[in-house]
Amino acid sequence: MRIPIGISARHLHITQEHLEKLFGSGARLTKLKDLPQPGEFAANETVTVVGPNRRVFEKVRILGDIRKATQLELAYSDGIYLGMKLPHRMSGNTQGSAPFTIVGPKGALYLEEGAIRAMRHIHMNPETAQNFGVRHGDLVSIRTVGEMSVTFNKVAIRVGEKLNLYMHIDTDEANAAGMTAENSYGILIKEGSK
Repeated sequence: MRIPIGISARHLHITQEHLEKLFGSGARLTKLKDLPQPGEFAANETVTVVGPNRRVFEKVRILGDIRKATQLELAYSDGIYLGMKLPHRMSGNTQGSAPFTIVGPKGALYLEEGAIRAMRHIHMNPETAQNFGVRHGDLVSIRTVGEMSVTFNKVAIRVGEKLNLYMHIDTDEANAAGMTAENSYGILIKEGSK
């Protein structure tokens, strides 16, 4: 069974409080386009990320909807460019992660933690997980299909009732595999364990 693969460019998840500090009182995210998972979308709103070396990335997209914690997800090469040591973690695990500065049209914020390099992972619902013989938290290997086929090891499984089958990798991983946004998929070749 083919697993669709999405390439995640640098992006920000944000709390309502932080959104209002950057975009003004009462600010709301506005949808640019839907993402593969239900209720998730790329917002029209973008921010500037400033690294400790004062290099910047402009127009970093915010992904909605509003989150309980603000989190910046970058690729390894992004961290090098910005002068940041990014821990390699599952999305949502930001405790003790890298500090960062974000700038919006109405303000700026320095956050003591929240910047990570997200682990590659596959979303799926319980029925799909059962069909693959995997559980939430398992680590598997995925072989990509294409001219520059590679095998990604230690791909985490994330199971949720309403999740669609979809793997996420970052831009560095996609570049190494010669992948583009169109028609990228992989095949589960080996089960792992937690």
